[in-house]
Amino acid sequence: MGVKIVDTALRDGHQSLIATRMTTDEILALVDDMDKAGYHALEVWGGATFDACISFLNEDPWERLRLIKARCKNTKLQMLFRGQNILGYHHYADDVVDMFVKKSLENGIDIIRVFDALNDIRNLKCAVDSTKKYGGHCQIAVSYTTSPVHTVDYYVNLALEIEKMGADSLCIKDMAGVLLPEAAYELISRLKKSTKLPIELHSHCTGGICEMTYAKAIEAGVDIIDTALSPFSGGTSQPSTESFCYALQGTKYDPKLDIACLKRAADTLTKFKDAYLKSGRLNPKALTCNPSILKYQVPGGMLSNLMSQLKEQDAMDKYEAVLNEVPRVRKELGYPPLVTPLSQMVGTQSVMNVMTGVRYKMVPKEIKDYLHGLYGAAPAPVDPEIRKLVIGDDEVITYRPADKIEPQFEMYKEKYKDLVRSDEDVLTCALFKQKAVKFLTEKYAPKQEAKEEDEVIEFSLTL
Repeated sequence: MGVKIVDTALRDGHQSLIATRMTTDEILALVDDMDKAGYHALEVWGGATFDACISFLNEDPWERLRLIKARCKNTKLQMLFRGQNILGYHHYADDVVDMFVKKSLENGIDIIRVFDALNDIRNLKCAVDSTKKYGGHCQIAVSYTTSPVHTVDYYVNLALEIEKMGADSLCIKDMAGVLLPEAAYELISRLKKSTKLPIELHSHCTGGICEMTYAKAIEAGVDIIDTALSPFSGGTSQPSTESFCYALQGTKYDPKLDIACLKRAADTLTKFKDAYLKSGRLNPKALTCNPSILKYQVPGGMLSNLMSQLKEQDAMDKYEAVLNEVPRVRKELGYPPLVTPLSQMVGTQSVMNVMTGVRYKMVPKEIKDYLHGLYGAAPAPVDPEIRKLVIGDDEVITYRPADKIEPQFEMYKEKYKDLVRSDEDVLTCALFKQKAVKFLTEKYAPKQEAKEEDEVIEFSLTL
């Protein structure tokens, strides 16, 4: 049985390289060939795709999913789901999570990859239970990071809990691309001995070692790897699908994909890539590797975000000081994995500490919420002095954050009743509020039939 492949070009590939700007028409130009290639699944939805569709592309993400599903007769469709955050940036009520899972599966998703930034599995429970209830394949992803508490034993114990929760498969989600080859071999080997769940590996080429890491993971028995069609591979994205097909051809790991189908899809995608390069949407820097992330153990996107914050303040001379502050802040906050939204929070706090010259003099609301326990349990104890400094003697919750959130779906349905036309519209409004209102208002705006004289007047006004 060869290694199975999930292609990420239609979600994480373009999210990593061009800020999720692929249009539905561009995606549909590829999916016929990709559907015939023999993939285990195509990752096409979730992550930032939803936000990008309504904020920048003026497209309905639900409609995109339905159109892709109509073309994909042979291949499962996969999405990324941020647990209790769904596709947003804070916790939602259980009934909203449940309805989003239900509608995702109804509109065409087969596999839901659920993760929590803190690996707090309490924040996964509702999404997992709903996925199982509505007949989807539930894959639970663990956010991979390195720290004194994030040992192989930590991940093995987490995997055992995940298996008990009812997951159908397990993903090692190395969002920063910092999983080293030998560490991957040890981790996958231990997991294969400890759990019966199929294991998938997701990483990024940002540090320049991803192909080596995948090779060692395959040796250790990983079942599935995430790769991207070659034009949208490398750099901050995943390794090339075709390259792994050639590398594994004729071995017991051969994924046996149809290379001719991949070539046709890649030729089409290359035309789009060239256009994105020409327009500047695809920055060539995103296609280069950055070994510094292996030293600082921070994602490439976080590094670029720190640089932009410092450039705005004309303080690039503080870059090295901020990079050295990041691990210190992270330790004080209990070693959260550096994945959205924690990477942005730790990075911003590090910049503030350096720029003000007084540590924790300025603290974002999100950090205060985190220290109150509103994001979930930190992987390691938070520094008590820092907690006291920032939130004083305030209560720190120990229950699952969503336990105290009242049901919201019917409230949103009532609130937006004059605008929405489906439960999917209600969910769009629940997650993205004003962005959604603007998008849906324009989508459903009555198309007035202009009279001939109106057209002349309208034309004259645009001169």
